[in-house]
Amino acid sequence: MPELPEVEVVRRGLANWVAGRTVADVQVLHPRAVRRQPAGAADFTARLTGTTLGTAQRRGKYLWVPLTGAGAGFSLIGHLGMSGQLLVQDPAVPDETHLRVRLRFADDGRELRFVDQRTFGGLAVEEAEEGDPEGTPVSIAHIARDPLDQRFDDGTFVAALRAKRTTVKRALLDQTLISGVGNIYADEALWRAKLHYDRPTATLTRPQAAALLTHARDVMTAALAVGGTSFDSLYVNVNGESGYFSRDLDAYGREHEPCRRCGTAIRRAAWMNRSSYFCPRCQRVPRDRSGG
Repeated sequence: MPELPEVEVVRRGLANWVAGRTVADVQVLHPRAVRRQPAGAADFTARLTGTTLGTAQRRGKYLWVPLTGAGAGFSLIGHLGMSGQLLVQDPAVPDETHLRVRLRFADDGRELRFVDQRTFGGLAVEEAEEGDPEGTPVSIAHIARDPLDQRFDDGTFVAALRAKRTTVKRALLDQTLISGVGNIYADEALWRAKLHYDRPTATLTRPQAAALLTHARDVMTAALAVGGTSFDSLYVNVNGESGYFSRDLDAYGREHEPCRRCGTAIRRAAWMNRSSYFCPRCQRVPRDRSGG
């Protein structure tokens, strides 16, 4: 599942290639791709055709493009899911096998294609928060800001993290507390902070909580610099290129490999229908798992 760095890479590509362009034609090639549109594909097409796309925005893992002109007050929101891709392609490029939605523009230039092998993702035109200059869709207005957002409040996050009655990895994945952090970058931040994923948040000192936030921000910034993390061909940027941060992961996906800090073999543990990767020496199992 794409996390903050991967979605930000896509956002930048959209901001570069589609901002200011007017939609001339919309093709929905698979109904599941617009299943989040309550009135269906015809409504999705009608709401987009003739609108002008603004600058792509992101909050955590959520991506949207405000609409202007005929679509003012609404935004095109994209859910990438497990395999969704937003590609900017020359019209002459053959259709992808799993092409679900196509947007053609009035300038006859590159078109925007939504490709989704597993059809877990989708697009929708949603009402935006009234008066919001970013055009944030109403459905995601409750999502917290992310560590790379200039308006993210470090002090508020640290206090809220320490006040929660949960464990630290669960808190990092709570999108109402901090957005954009998923399984991969949670494991990486915890490894850097030398914290076990099951550590109760109430036991964290302020310096520990602040350091964890710094590590989360640093690891996602590093991932963003190399295009994010790609383990297969399902995550790519708008030009179809993969990210390369998988080469620099310190914990995630490195079961049985030596910890780059102490040499102990990295372990993998089942966690909430996922996996957690950690160093049993650097990230010791907490004695108190009660969270209180």
